[in-house]
Amino acid sequence: MLDVQSPKNNEKLSGVLFPVFSMRRSGDLGIGDTQSVRLCIDWLNNYGVGFLQLLPINVSGSDHSPYSAISSIALDFIYLDVLQIPEVKVADVEKVQNESASGWLSAGKVDYVKVKEVKSRLLRAGYASFLDAGEEPESFKNFKAEEAEWLVSYCKYRWLMEEAEGEEDWTTWAHEYNSAEKALIYEAEKNLRCDGEPRRIQDYYAWVQWHAFTQWRSVRKYADRMGIKLMGDVPIGVSNSSADVFFEPQWFESGWYGGAPPETVFKDDAFACKWGQNWGVPLYDWQALREDGFAWWRRRISKLTDIFNIFRVDHILGFYRIYAFPWHPKRNQEFLPLTEQEAKKRTAGELPHFYPRADDTMVNKAKNLLAGDEYIQAIMEAAADSEVVGEDLGCVPDYVRPHLLELGIAGFKVCHWERDIVGGAVMPEEHPYCSFATYTTHDHPSLSAMWEELRSNCDAGDVKSLETLKVISEFATLDIKDTEECPAYSDRIKWSLINALMRSNARYSALMINDILDSTERINIPGTKNDGNWSYRTDWKFENIPNKVVKQMEKLAMGR
Repeated sequence: MLDVQSPKNNEKLSGVLFPVFSMRRSGDLGIGDTQSVRLCIDWLNNYGVGFLQLLPINVSGSDHSPYSAISSIALDFIYLDVLQIPEVKVADVEKVQNESASGWLSAGKVDYVKVKEVKSRLLRAGYASFLDAGEEPESFKNFKAEEAEWLVSYCKYRWLMEEAEGEEDWTTWAHEYNSAEKALIYEAEKNLRCDGEPRRIQDYYAWVQWHAFTQWRSVRKYADRMGIKLMGDVPIGVSNSSADVFFEPQWFESGWYGGAPPETVFKDDAFACKWGQNWGVPLYDWQALREDGFAWWRRRISKLTDIFNIFRVDHILGFYRIYAFPWHPKRNQEFLPLTEQEAKKRTAGELPHFYPRADDTMVNKAKNLLAGDEYIQAIMEAAADSEVVGEDLGCVPDYVRPHLLELGIAGFKVCHWERDIVGGAVMPEEHPYCSFATYTTHDHPSLSAMWEELRSNCDAGDVKSLETLKVISEFATLDIKDTEECPAYSDRIKWSLINALMRSNARYSALMINDILDSTERINIPGTKNDGNWSYRTDWKFENIPNKVVKQMEKLAMGR
């Protein structure tokens, strides 16, 4: 457990949130990969950056969101550097690069459909060569044996997806295999009919995971040698369309889905403003998990710590109580125009609410606190020596932050959201050491975009935006008191904001890569589905970093 009182026995770290998909290097295949992460580590090491924060790297589904994984453990093949795999032919990769150099490979956004198609093709060709080589290596055999607890069901799920022509939503699969019990019978019969074809396809997916874990574990060792910590992210839930829910349904509640209560901050999302965020992740059956010693969670966290020194627990509030919906997000648009009474008629009288109970009485608060303590303690035990950060943003119960502090879990301090008792800024030196200070997350605009948005809202007479501008200006010692005196975003404002963040007493201080680059591109806009989400890429490669970016990083290093 961390010394939560002072930094005397612990270091203070500054970091950069730089999603893998946003990285660019010479020779990549339209998306960042494990080799890109190594180059990023080299780059950050030049400027004394303490940690590299990544978004989840688990295998994603068709919406490409890293927070909607089809496995709680399996890693996404899109981040593989295929040329590190001996059986993948250099000539095949070069052919792809030559054919696509002026197209999707050099595009400003990630083309996930093309990336997945090309990498799958190269990996399958590589696997065919692997099979032709004969006896599989002991390291692959050992990997399959050591990881069998999750790997077997994941590979079966991927094979079943192929049977369903790529469809990941098992609720739409054919009657012959749309449940775990029927799927196992179907698999056994097809192995007999097709001379073991299902086994061969599943072994391909195991081979891909072997390479993924091998490459990422190597990246972790490299980061350790370079003195930079890797920070990962564990989402609160997994997709309903996942190997976990399909093959281990005993750990999940049926028919209820987690999310967050209504928030007007997500003005781009009418549904979130009215009903809340419906993430579509099934709720946990905590009683069943408890009876099993929280083995599912312990397994999930232990694999995360193979790769990351630090990890962020997404929506840690959900371990105390979570806002739940009695319908899947596929039905969100159906419910958007309805009144509460109209909605009840379609849900047998149920409406979205906090589950298992709201914090509406002292007794309920105490029950939620005790439950959260039990669940998070299990995660902390599985984390062992890894450092834990809790994303505690949103509708935060009054008992959560004191409890996280007691556990030594660093909660978030979004600098302009933190207010003292009279509504003023909580200054950098007043941040508790056991905290994670930042201005933005992947769900928010960058610093420059946020500043200009606040200015624009102030011009339109928005009082809340003016209050926020005053607080952020006070935090950064910028003398801005009213709309007439509010200047456009500039180098002076940027570095006043960044230097104030770097002065924070928080153990961790982090900027997004687009904050540093003055980019207004968004990583994600919650509640929207478009090709722009999760596809932001820098316009430069690590081998050819522009001089203006070098100067920005040098200035950041000097300010620290």
